[in-house]
Amino acid sequence: MPKTPTELERKVDQLDNDVHEIYSMLTTITDQQLAHDARFDSIDQRLDGHNSRLDSIDQRLDGHNTRLDSIDQRLDGHNTRLDTIDQKLDTVITILGGAPQG
Repeated sequence: MPKTPTELERKVDQLDNDVHEIYSMLTTITDQQLAHDARFDSIDQRLDGHNSRLDSIDQRLDGHNTRLDSIDQRLDGHNTRLDTIDQKLDTVITILGGAPQG
């Protein structure tokens, strides 16, 4: 059934209002997305700062590990030397007629 000019005009006005409402909604969504983008950029910058700080801490810990490895090697050398001294002392005690302790 054909529509009257009044009905067609009403329908066109309704569609025009719908289009304007859609554009309004899109503007609101775009504004919200821009706000989110700004927030994400801020978070990105903070995370970059944290990464830099963690890299610095990691480098310091690597230095500590290197130093502790060096100390560990020195202590191993001391243990070896003390074991040798202990064996020699046991030998001296045995020669002197005593029983080694240990």
